[in-house]
Amino acid sequence: MLKNLHAIIFTNQAEYDLGPLTEIRSMSSVPYGGRYRMIDFMLSNCTNAGIIDVGLVLEENYQSLLDHVESGKDWDLTRKRGGLRLLPPFSQKAGSGNPRGRMEALANLGSYVDDIRQEYVLLADGDLAANIDLAAVFEAHIASGADVTPVCTHNYSGKPSCTTYYVPLEDGTLDVLRRPDEAVGLECLNIYIMSKEFLSRSVKDCAAHNQYSLSRHVLIPNKDKLKIVPYVFDNYAARLTSIPAYLERSMDLLKPEVMADLFTPERPIYSKDRTDASTYYAPGSAVKNAVIADGCIIEGTVENSIIFRNVKVGKGAVVKNSILMKDCTVGENADLNYVIGDKGVTFSANSRLAGHQNYPLPIAKNQKV
Repeated sequence: MLKNLHAIIFTNQAEYDLGPLTEIRSMSSVPYGGRYRMIDFMLSNCTNAGIIDVGLVLEENYQSLLDHVESGKDWDLTRKRGGLRLLPPFSQKAGSGNPRGRMEALANLGSYVDDIRQEYVLLADGDLAANIDLAAVFEAHIASGADVTPVCTHNYSGKPSCTTYYVPLEDGTLDVLRRPDEAVGLECLNIYIMSKEFLSRSVKDCAAHNQYSLSRHVLIPNKDKLKIVPYVFDNYAARLTSIPAYLERSMDLLKPEVMADLFTPERPIYSKDRTDASTYYAPGSAVKNAVIADGCIIEGTVENSIIFRNVKVGKGAVVKNSILMKDCTVGENADLNYVIGDKGVTFSANSRLAGHQNYPLPIAKNQKV
């Protein structure tokens, strides 16, 4: 168990254009994969590695996230000492609103970083779908003697220019690039391990100089002074950067190799516990190449789609290339193609809705169409 590693997870406000999906929730609370939220992956990564102290840095529209994680019991993070700690979303200093970057967010938490009882700290985003062996990352960090270990990939399924890149140079040094015009070298997954002492010193230095970004104000200016040793993770990793990307990354789950990579028995992905009845498939219904959660009633046709819990697809209805979140209802003889229905959407009988692979049609929560 990694009792000497403390995790801080940033829940992230809507940094990308996910339309109605992030109008009422943070990026980390976006539903994904039939029964999960994005935050489930990083919380589960921490649990599977034996990390016992996790701080969750909240931002605006955090109520949905609070309802989901509650006390952290579903990730074995309910403890008398330590466990899951929810950290405030707004600045304790002059002004308000979301922090400009990780260093500013941590500075706004007062003495939180200084009070961490572990010697090392993991910084990570809560909106990344990836099953990462954090114990192996920590072991590599200790073995290398690095000041900072960023987790990087060659195969990141996200927006190419949204993050930091680490480029090995011919002289053996490492260049650090922020938002380059094109992907080059190793793309960072925004996961870092460093010592608590280094993090505390960096947070205070940034606060004193009105700086806010870990990559821009700590790593890039000091890349020649610091020992930065990337840890390469080339398994599946996805971030939801747009409505088309949400559809595409969700449809990745229809590939057996992706499902096997994300949901490995050795490192389970946990979520909020719910007990639902088994899904009912009525005589005459048809399902092909779909992920369907518990508690559904399928009386029509579902193909190439992701169906969350308690969804009802009526007789004669056809759902193709679509994502229907919890408690959606599809009326009889309705026809949906490339549609993303948020929680509780009702599609009327005989309705016809169609988007496109590059322009899926999102429907906001609890709408009737």
